[in-house]
Amino acid sequence: MRIQLSLCSLFGSLVAAGTGPFLSEVGDGSWVIGNDIWNVTQGSVYATKLFWEGVPGADLVGSAVGHYIGYDGEANLKFTNASIVAKGTHHIDVAFHSSLGDLHWVIFDDLSGAYQYFVNSALPDLSILRTLWRLSPDYFTHGRTHLKDEALPDFSLYKDSVKVQDETWQLADGSYITKYDWSNAVRDRDFYGVYGSEAGSWWIHPSTEYYNSDHYSQTLTVHRESSTGDAVQLNVVQDTSHFRVGQKTTQPAGKVWGPWLWYLNNGSIADVQQKRQEELKHFPYNWFSNTAYKSRGGVQGTLRLSDGRIASNAAVYLGDTDTTIRPSIQGSNYYYTTYTNDKGRFSFDDVRTGSYGLYASSNGGKLADVYTNFTQSGVKITKDKTLNLGQLSWEVSDVSKRIWQVGAFDKTARGFKNGGAPYQHGVTEESPANLTFVVGESKDADWYYASSAIGTWTIEFQLSAEEIAANNTALLSVSFAGYSQSGALDISVNGDVYGSLSKDTLTSDPALYRSGKTSGEWRFFQYEVKPEALKTGLNTVEFTTTRYTLWRGFLWDSVIFEWQ
Repeated sequence: MRIQLSLCSLFGSLVAAGTGPFLSEVGDGSWVIGNDIWNVTQGSVYATKLFWEGVPGADLVGSAVGHYIGYDGEANLKFTNASIVAKGTHHIDVAFHSSLGDLHWVIFDDLSGAYQYFVNSALPDLSILRTLWRLSPDYFTHGRTHLKDEALPDFSLYKDSVKVQDETWQLADGSYITKYDWSNAVRDRDFYGVYGSEAGSWWIHPSTEYYNSDHYSQTLTVHRESSTGDAVQLNVVQDTSHFRVGQKTTQPAGKVWGPWLWYLNNGSIADVQQKRQEELKHFPYNWFSNTAYKSRGGVQGTLRLSDGRIASNAAVYLGDTDTTIRPSIQGSNYYYTTYTNDKGRFSFDDVRTGSYGLYASSNGGKLADVYTNFTQSGVKITKDKTLNLGQLSWEVSDVSKRIWQVGAFDKTARGFKNGGAPYQHGVTEESPANLTFVVGESKDADWYYASSAIGTWTIEFQLSAEEIAANNTALLSVSFAGYSQSGALDISVNGDVYGSLSKDTLTSDPALYRSGKTSGEWRFFQYEVKPEALKTGLNTVEFTTTRYTLWRGFLWDSVIFEWQ
């Protein structure tokens, strides 16, 4: 299937009908790949000159940068050669080789687009790995994710706006445009891309196993490139940096990210929805001959709390077998997420064989008071078998000792004022400096998702003399969904400071100032409160912000006060 093309045909939009999938070396250090439907020219770094039959004669990259792959900033891979490494009756697998690994394009004769995957050989420890398209803004005017479907900001808006941070601009009316507003949680996606009235370019991921970390992993998707106007379609498959405490992870030789589908169509959302459903049915792909990819099994079990309750709708995660590593920064292996059903049951199918750790945490709902996590090491997945773990016991605190709680414990700011989707820049500034929450009267929606301005948020509650006398030490549990420096917070009970949190004690995550209103890096603190510190009648827990930084501060999850 290796076909040499004349220069005339290379630059003549599309090859002649009946050619089928091909790889051709141009002779100037670049190659052309494609089929009868589309083709693109791959240079040592960038792929440009994208032609597609749906828009005859048009270069869909145009003056934009094109397609490339890189890690941690602009450390882009350079290809030294290309070859067809596998082929079938109707497809070829083209590998572009670099010193760090190989980017593959799997091209079928009748597919408008291509499957892609990357095989590591010598990547350094990294935080971010991504492929992306930067396409012509003339043809790709809109962006679409499962959270957001609208026109990309007009390029002219950037000219008269003020840049306030990376790829974030303030318009004359005080509003903002930023690439971070297009972010989302990677395991909540269906498909995403950029499109216009004539063409659409989409990423479809039938599996999320090659994404790092747990349910709360999130990253960028699409945006307008402010310096050039390019329509940007990101495919970030590894990210422990943009919304978490950045930490580089080791990448084993032979690790595979993908395969995913890059899909071209006429911009129809309904069409790409249908295409995604087809891809889900075909996963794992039969055409991918990688032995480790094909070696799969499953695991199932049931979670029950130690107080007898069923662990319904818990967030369950298959991650690193070393459970001392925070899920948020796990990124060397393959990862799977699910939720228990209303009977506490969970199952994972089509899991790559190997050893994993099993994790579970509250996702709110009936488990809103559960702040402990379940972990179990040494979960071994065997080929073509389903491991049954049976009933697993999850240790929790005694709910009968609960005095009060603000916010459902789920490691997110959902349920609070302004918390949750959509992503939006600068919303921290809508939170008040001072706030009073009265237990028994106020609701969770009266508490704001983030505190930033200097002032005090107070929780007022009543205790009787009998209640104090009948119990010993109280326990104050404070859960944050994220923290962006350089805010500082004192935590007090009836005026006595029990804890002081700041950049000196917390490592910053960027979620708040990058439009995140749901979660960043989870933090959890507990403080013992002796009976003599409590009073008959009115008591208070105070959170006093002592240091303010624009758009930064504390992203809330839950506050619980209980008897030990």
